[in-house]
Amino acid sequence: MTGSIIALFLGVFFGFSLNKAGLTKYNKIVNVFRFTDMAVLQFMMTALVVSMSGLYILRGFGLITFPNVPATYIVGNLVGGLIFGIGMALTGY
Repeated sequence: MTGSIIALFLGVFFGFSLNKAGLTKYNKIVNVFRFTDMAVLQFMMTALVVSMSGLYILRGFGLITFPNVPATYIVGNLVGGLIFGIGMALTGY
């Protein structure tokens, strides 16, 4: 239960920081697809690097373990990526 509360808190904090950085505005999203403003991608890559580093540090201390990853389902990943990409493009449009 505490894990869910922590995840909820971190998700709200991440959404709040996205909003405060202005990355939820229409112009920012559209300019990402036009390749004229990379602020959203920079923010997301920074978030990925920070979270990845934190997870590996926690694993190094033995506080967490990574689950076994099953074999990749390529067709499902491609279809899901296409649906997500089309949805993002339509949202920006």
